[in-house]
Amino acid sequence: MQRIKPIKLGPAKTNTMEKLTSAELGKLWATYIGNSMGTCILKYYLKHVEDEDIKTLLENALLLSEEFLKIINDIFTKENFPIPHGFTEADVNINAPRLFQDEFYVHYLKYTAKAGMSIYNVAFPLVYRKDVVDFYRYCMDSTMDLMGQIKETLMYKGLIIKPPLIPVPEKVTFVHQNFLNGYFGHVRPMHALEITHLYDIIENNTTSKALITAFAQVVKDEEIRKLFERGKDITQKNIDKDMKTLETENLPYPSSLNDLVTPSTYPPFSDKLMLFHKLDMFTIKIRSFGNAVAVNGRNDIVIKHSNALLKNANFVQDAAKIMIEKGWFEQPPSAE
Repeated sequence: MQRIKPIKLGPAKTNTMEKLTSAELGKLWATYIGNSMGTCILKYYLKHVEDEDIKTLLENALLLSEEFLKIINDIFTKENFPIPHGFTEADVNINAPRLFQDEFYVHYLKYTAKAGMSIYNVAFPLVYRKDVVDFYRYCMDSTMDLMGQIKETLMYKGLIIKPPLIPVPEKVTFVHQNFLNGYFGHVRPMHALEITHLYDIIENNTTSKALITAFAQVVKDEEIRKLFERGKDITQKNIDKDMKTLETENLPYPSSLNDLVTPSTYPPFSDKLMLFHKLDMFTIKIRSFGNAVAVNGRNDIVIKHSNALLKNANFVQDAAKIMIEKGWFEQPPSAE
């Protein structure tokens, strides 16, 4: 494959002595918070894993998270920027009983790798200081390498149903007005992008459902437990509707992961970590619904995704309120 031609602009005008922009501060801060949480979770998973291949995946993921934290710590220290508190050893008890089966870890890693890549891909076009640019290029490259290992493991061990197959078109065609129909008139079959995003949403939601089911079992705070139960119900309804849509089209869909949660009721994580994690996961699902609407055409699917987006947004708002009330919501970098 050919690489793009280099541009000779002379000596670089940017250097690491430049002040960090709002985009650089914000994305570095968010990356730090997310990976500080990730290290806590991965250390617990590694305490309760038997499959050697899955153990290696977890070790690789932990290595990357710790490396990302160190690089951001170094950048912030040079800038006299206060290191975020994030999550620490106080937020995890690695000796708590096993809460998940080994297979769940692989699905979880795929979900979090996708979430990480979404942050890094948004950050890269917006950052300009060379050390930050180099950092996010490294984040993207190393996370893509990890994602490759995750997918290979899922396929080799038969743990995943790949996205549906559809026929190759015989020729180029152009759509008619009924292309947008969803409830009335002639309703066309779903096109490839609609199927792709629906599959992705179901895959995300099955992982999210298993995690929130486990968290609802072990969380100590009753208010948070009720919120988790509500989130579990929202997620299951999203899964049911989206699976039915694919089933109507005679297309396969990802399977449930609920059986990968053990009956343990002993919390391995702090309530703060679990609440933040679900707030973050529901935020990412909002992005997924938005991406699906952006490439959609059929109005029935657009309305379905839009309704799901609103319900997930309400969950995020309520979770954020509890985080704030309990003094757990760390302030992102802000304007004067």
